[in-house]
Amino acid sequence: MAPAFYAVGTGGWRDWWVILHPPYTAWHLSYVVVGACLAPFVNTTRLVATLLAFFFAVGVAAHALDELHGRPLRTQLRSQYLVAAIVIGLAAAVALGAVGVSKTGWLLVPFIVIGPLIVIAYNAELFGGVMHNDAGFAAGWGAFPVLTAYVAQTKSLALAPVLAGLGAFALSVAQRRLSAPARALRRRTEQVEGAVTTASGEVHTIDRRYLLAPLEGALRALTLATVLFATALAVARMT
Repeated sequence: MAPAFYAVGTGGWRDWWVILHPPYTAWHLSYVVVGACLAPFVNTTRLVATLLAFFFAVGVAAHALDELHGRPLRTQLRSQYLVAAIVIGLAAAVALGAVGVSKTGWLLVPFIVIGPLIVIAYNAELFGGVMHNDAGFAAGWGAFPVLTAYVAQTKSLALAPVLAGLGAFALSVAQRRLSAPARALRRRTEQVEGAVTTASGEVHTIDRRYLLAPLEGALRALTLATVLFATALAVARMT
């Protein structure tokens, strides 16, 4: 069984495709859009720069580090390529953040420092994996993008982005609680046996696909919903 529902095979560009985790990267970039669009005025240039920074940090560096740490996606990518992706991704994100400081002020500096630390601590499971849990994921991949994008737009914080960050935190907890058992079924399960008998007497065999269907169906729906809500907000604010 493929290591992820969006995997399209192994080797070459297919390995890079699955490394990027396209649905989940789009999901978390949506939080950047939400945070930016809560600002009184949306600066499109700053929004694009923030999206690029999070794409490099999360879509590229974090996912490459995750693959380097245990090869969960079973790609054929050489370790040196993954290391290069990690370094380039983090460097690009920090460089974009540094440019942002010159435009928005020093309040952005803590976010530039904390961001790479979250990527490394979570995906490399540093400090005994203290961050590698639901709360660590939700804070780093949910709330953090919302707050960073708002600060990049306004040079300040307010109640609205904090509430939105809490919403992104909760959605990210739901994401991880759905994706964790789905990953276990796809990557670490050899065999599933059993059956469900309904009240009417119908018997349904339980296998991996039976168990995966509601988990990954919910993940697909939540990804689409989050991206569409963020897109609608962007269209409303910038047209």
